[in-house]
Amino acid sequence: MKIDDWLLEILACPACKASLRAESETEELVCTGCGLIYPVRDDIPVLLVDEARKP
Repeated sequence: MKIDDWLLEILACPACKASLRAESETEELVCTGCGLIYPVRDDIPVLLVDEARKP
C-alpha cells in the first residue's frame, strides 16, 4: 500500500471525522475514533461508509 504521509494527515473518517491510520499488512485504513475499517484498492482509499467494515 502506497499512501503518502501528507495524504494520511488530511484524510478523515467520513462517519465521525476522526483521523485514519494505515494498516499496511491488511491494506486498510482504520479510524482512530469509531473504529470503522476502510479498504484500499489499487492504492486508492475507498472512504465510503457503506464499504467499511466494523471491527
